[in-house]
Amino acid sequence: MDAPAVHVDQPAKPSPRPFPGDPCMAGRSGCDLKAITARRRFLGLVLWTMPTLSCLLAIAVRAEERPLPAAANLAASGLQAGQGREDLAITASALEREGRWSDVVNICETAARKGSLDPVLQQRYDLAKIHCDIAKRHGETAFRSQLARLSEADARRVYAEVMSRIASHHVESPDFSRLVSRGLRAMDVAIDDPLFVSLHARQATPEGRAAYREQIARLIGGRAIASQVDAESAAAWAGHIAEATIGIPAAVTVLEMTAAAMGGLDEYSAFLTTGQLDDLYSQIEGNFVGLGVELKAASDGLLVVHVIPGSPAERSGLRGGDHLVGVGGRPIGGMHVDEAAQLLQGPAGSLVTLAVLRGQGPARAVTVRREHVEVPSVEDVRILDTSAGVAHVKISSFQKTTAADLEAALRRLDAAGMRSLVIDLRGNPGGLLSAAVDVADLFLERGLVVATRGRSPEEDFNYTASRSGTWRMPLVVVIDGDSASSSEIFAGAIRDHARGTIVGSRSDGKGSIQGIVPLEVAGVGMRLTTAKFFSPNGHPYSGVGVEPHLVVRSAARPVGDVGGQSGGQTVSPAEDLSLGTAVEVARRALVRPASRPQQRGSVAR
Repeated sequence: MDAPAVHVDQPAKPSPRPFPGDPCMAGRSGCDLKAITARRRFLGLVLWTMPTLSCLLAIAVRAEERPLPAAANLAASGLQAGQGREDLAITASALEREGRWSDVVNICETAARKGSLDPVLQQRYDLAKIHCDIAKRHGETAFRSQLARLSEADARRVYAEVMSRIASHHVESPDFSRLVSRGLRAMDVAIDDPLFVSLHARQATPEGRAAYREQIARLIGGRAIASQVDAESAAAWAGHIAEATIGIPAAVTVLEMTAAAMGGLDEYSAFLTTGQLDDLYSQIEGNFVGLGVELKAASDGLLVVHVIPGSPAERSGLRGGDHLVGVGGRPIGGMHVDEAAQLLQGPAGSLVTLAVLRGQGPARAVTVRREHVEVPSVEDVRILDTSAGVAHVKISSFQKTTAADLEAALRRLDAAGMRSLVIDLRGNPGGLLSAAVDVADLFLERGLVVATRGRSPEEDFNYTASRSGTWRMPLVVVIDGDSASSSEIFAGAIRDHARGTIVGSRSDGKGSIQGIVPLEVAGVGMRLTTAKFFSPNGHPYSGVGVEPHLVVRSAARPVGDVGGQSGGQTVSPAEDLSLGTAVEVARRALVRPASRPQQRGSVAR
């Protein structure tokens, strides 16, 4: 068995010692990082959790324009406040009857991740996810091509490898019966899905579908599924039944059951097509072919959250706050954000025409050339108050180069007179675990940064600060409800070590780690939740988040305002209550004579 994905490619120094407040770790030992070097490329990730993306994912398209009802937004917001559950259920039922599965996912996703959906609504949400996932997978040209070449034997190898990974490394003990049941539920949906049928079951008849469902019911009713071997056997039999009754190749059925099993583990584990796997690697590396915009769902299409400086989108005149309502002549209102992103993809050098709404005027056509785009993770580097020496940086995600990029920015700010520093993590959905540890190590002299704990002892690590230089200026960190994963690792370490002041609102509470695992055949992969992480003082992050020292209850940010940037333009502290509070805290902080790193020992940084 290969080593867990999460520990490879991490420059931080893990130690197997228990962390404070962790009674279950007594006597347990971790493993040497060198001993778990994998035969394949494994990356340790704290995956993105918010609905913002860089237009990378490859998915199917639904072209009709049907905006999300306002009632759905009200119901979803009410649910988060502990109210409106009945309204949300009514809205979800109405959307379900219309087949608007992506809208059901949109209104339920946040509550599902918080664990606040009731069981009935959770079932509806899960059904909607199955519908959307089928559309995404089979709408990807590369995935369809691979599936056409996949043999039954290889599909069964993929299923076995996924089940083995789940059994050995998922954060919870697997329920193989539930995983098989969800796979069969996905197949039950797929045999009625127009896209899936057009690709894999063109000869299907009502009688064939009835025969399939009857034989599957007998299959499941006549056997207990208590082990990985039982699950593999059930998947193989389901493949044979589907091929005999409907004409679906057995390999297609087995791979569909594989994907559905992964998607039902938790809110963050998932099956990854080749396109999705490549896109995640692009996000980790911080570069991709695209337009250079970050997007999220809007009722009329896609909202431009942020335009990357120097990108083709910026050169074409796009701005944060713009609404994309059409791509290549096709309306995108009502599409799930991932579905619409498919239309924006294309090879480097190709052109795409967007229908863009700005303000109250009519939509205008904007043509953008797709190019290689470098995505900066350290932005808005500036001195906010020259007289007090208050400096500011925004970390938008945690990538491989984030720590090095941040240190370069700090040296420029130091030369410009920095005496204290505000780090803005608002809207930062996470990234690499190793990057969060390295960034924290820039400001902590020693001690635990984060502890990871999984079901497998191989997932238990303590990551410590140990670099040779430390920046010692007074520090203020700004967070909000969209600060997740690696953002919480950094903010929690700063808080527990009393290294700085945390300002803003409670963070997201996404306290789990996912490993990205490319599988041996079929060119696909998996994103598997392998562990949860804990603060230096042993506090959990999952479902809890990081509580600021100073809570700032800001009014809703304007459209396109993300972490102190509105419409792509820099916002001053006077216009941003959280940022203004952070600056005032930084002004009052005790300022030391020098903010540049102090060396520990004789090793220079």
